[in-house]
Amino acid sequence: MSMVPLWCVVPAAGRGARVGGDVPKQYLPLAGQPLILHTLQRLSAHPSIAGLMIVLGAGDPHWPGLDQLNGKPVLTTLGGAERCDSVLAGLRALPASVTDDAFVLVHDAARPCVRRADISRLIELAVPAGGGLLGAPLRDTLKRADADGRSQVTEPRDQRWRAFTPQMFRRAELSAALLSASQAGVTVSDEAMAMERTGFAPLLVEGAEDNLKVTTAADFALAEFLLPRTV
Repeated sequence: MSMVPLWCVVPAAGRGARVGGDVPKQYLPLAGQPLILHTLQRLSAHPSIAGLMIVLGAGDPHWPGLDQLNGKPVLTTLGGAERCDSVLAGLRALPASVTDDAFVLVHDAARPCVRRADISRLIELAVPAGGGLLGAPLRDTLKRADADGRSQVTEPRDQRWRAFTPQMFRRAELSAALLSASQAGVTVSDEAMAMERTGFAPLLVEGAEDNLKVTTAADFALAEFLLPRTV
């Protein structure tokens, strides 16, 4: 396992529009405190994480103004219109002590149930592989729908994975990949997609399927159930 503590970038500039309401999803209450705080506490408690870089939207009135958690520094910077813009901003704002070839984690603000053991496994396996991400093989039957919502064909699920976070790559390589995608007008949905565009094959590290991304109102109840069970 990498003995050098790693920084984690947490993009949190999005609005979380699918949940609805005026308050961005990451600040809605979950088990008595904002969703994002659960996520940050989970990350900062990991012994391999040195600090957190939170990427906020301009004029964010909801950020609680943290500057440390579990004795780890919490820094903030401003993000952009898309997730990839925010992650790139976060990478650029990291302290100078984070070298170009240092590995950096990127984790969704809305994944509060990530397990400590899965973060450890990702670091252990993805460092020698040059980078990777948590995920899980697709287990459900996969259908392709037409415009009317009718199933047209059953897709093969062999070698198909669901992508989770954290994702972990070297600071300079990920920055260059995100910049390249942006300049090409390609909106990447995660960091691994940006790296794939450059010809890199990220290692898929299987993690627990309860690493839920809170996306809908119903997910809050599920995440509250999972939180104490996923440490």
